[in-house]
Amino acid sequence: MTSREVREDEENPPLLDYETISRPRRIALFVEPSPFAYVSGYKNRFQNFIKFLREMGDEVMVVTTHEGVPQEFHGAKLIGSRSFPFPWYKKVPLSLALSPRIISEVARFNPDIIHASSPGIMVFGALAIAKLLSVPIVMSYHTHVPVYIPRYTYSWLVKPMWMIIKFLHREADLTLVPSAAIGRDLEAARVTAANKIRLWNKGVDSDSFHPCFRSHEMRMRLSNGEPDKPLIVHVGRLGVEKSLDFLKRVMDRLPGARIAIIGDGPYRDELEKMFTGMPAVFTGMLGGEELSQAYASGDVFVMPSESETLGQVVLEAMSSGIPVVGARAGGIPDIIPPELDGKTGFLFNPGDLDDCLSKLELLLDNQELRETIGKAARQDMEKYDWKAATKNIRNEQYSAAIWFWRKNRAQLLRPIQWLVTRLFPSPEV
Repeated sequence: MTSREVREDEENPPLLDYETISRPRRIALFVEPSPFAYVSGYKNRFQNFIKFLREMGDEVMVVTTHEGVPQEFHGAKLIGSRSFPFPWYKKVPLSLALSPRIISEVARFNPDIIHASSPGIMVFGALAIAKLLSVPIVMSYHTHVPVYIPRYTYSWLVKPMWMIIKFLHREADLTLVPSAAIGRDLEAARVTAANKIRLWNKGVDSDSFHPCFRSHEMRMRLSNGEPDKPLIVHVGRLGVEKSLDFLKRVMDRLPGARIAIIGDGPYRDELEKMFTGMPAVFTGMLGGEELSQAYASGDVFVMPSESETLGQVVLEAMSSGIPVVGARAGGIPDIIPPELDGKTGFLFNPGDLDDCLSKLELLLDNQELRETIGKAARQDMEKYDWKAATKNIRNEQYSAAIWFWRKNRAQLLRPIQWLVTRLFPSPEV
């Protein structure tokens, strides 16, 4: 074995036996904003994660903001923490989750591991509680805040934000990222050690997002009573960083098409003014079967955002059997890789209107191609089972975090152990 191989063995956790990883665990999740009162992808990701952890026999406690939180979810105990609105986005509540009540609840739960969503305010509380209780902590990175900052506030805040992210994730035992592209960004910024950045495998609820939900009534609603016209759909949070003004430029060049924009956010009022007099429908937030119908009832899904950490809504659209035309940026190329571009969906160069239109027009003018791409997308999404994705996190990534935590603790104790052996030497045999 080479010296490099020895170092890699020392830096990476060993494979664990089945009995060890299958033993039930107590998992405390700190999720902000609440997965029970938010938009599509984020909500589904954590709700499905909680559901399958419970099916695997684990005890789960969820600490989240108090907005719309039930007392339990699939047997998991839910604790709502007092929150305050995010200054630039009043509909997103934030919370530190560091009150004596919450510390006491988590201490009584006695978790084997804490998992916190990042960045945010609650992740600070989760980190403090993990250190206080001496529990391993995993952080999953969901929002690429340094990219958003210049669009909402001041560019000079980008560097301090990277410093905050580095502080948090260097204190974590493991960092989960939703796409390889985001993982590369965090590695390039030296946020934490490369071997502590792991991929949260893609997962989509292929039963809830299915072509069978296609609905004439929903298509009537989304097309404003013109169901025979080509219908473009977009779902997601309506924020300025999502490049949604690009959709206006697209529709200027497609006068015969209709567009439905599903979701809510701080940019909605400005977008509605932008689309005044145009064939556009704004539905606000939809959930449950209505959301499933909205996806499946469109002709093409367009994703112009260049800053998606994953693009969960892209997964949901593809699972619903409609072709996607998305920006070749962020996590979207992880969903439609180069070898599948033109087969399960189409990518366009970010901000390139002509490139986007060439793909859109090709799909809108050819029903057979739409159906072929939609079926291929659906088949591809059937591989991304939520249960398999959850099992990977629970068995492999959590086990790795616990190993890193034990290793760090041993390193911290080593000087003390050395001192004790010098002060109180063992008698020679």
